[in-house]
Amino acid sequence: MIKAIIGFVKYNKEKGMTIKSYIYAAFFRMCILALKKQKLEKMLGERGQESSFEETEENYKIAKIVARHVNRVANHTPWESKCLVRAMTAQKLLKEKKIHTTLYLGVGKNEEGGMRAHAWLRCGSYFVTGGGESGCATVAKFRK
Repeated sequence: MIKAIIGFVKYNKEKGMTIKSYIYAAFFRMCILALKKQKLEKMLGERGQESSFEETEENYKIAKIVARHVNRVANHTPWESKCLVRAMTAQKLLKEKKIHTTLYLGVGKNEEGGMRAHAWLRCGSYFVTGGGESGCATVAKFRK
């Protein structure tokens, strides 16, 4: 544990983003568990709208940094931080940088033939979280 803390302080050049990722992931996980669907949906952005499929190189660089931090943090939270938590966290971090995104909600079939839900976030043509549609039909999209 001490080695991890020392490594974080010494080698992490974007400590603030890592800490924000952790805090936002916790906040959005609580929101998913506690809020009604309508309130949660309002947090996602403008329903039915999409952001531009083109972005600047600088915004793509920022989106890739955000993706790295969100996925790294989400893999180490003591709570469940699956696709919707990751997408909402990355969306919030990019919104703070005034970068527009589209969050998608979709459904597909799992290996057993049952239904599964999936969420992913797109910035320009880059999928920040969730790896794109992954065989899912888009049910809703939200621009922020």
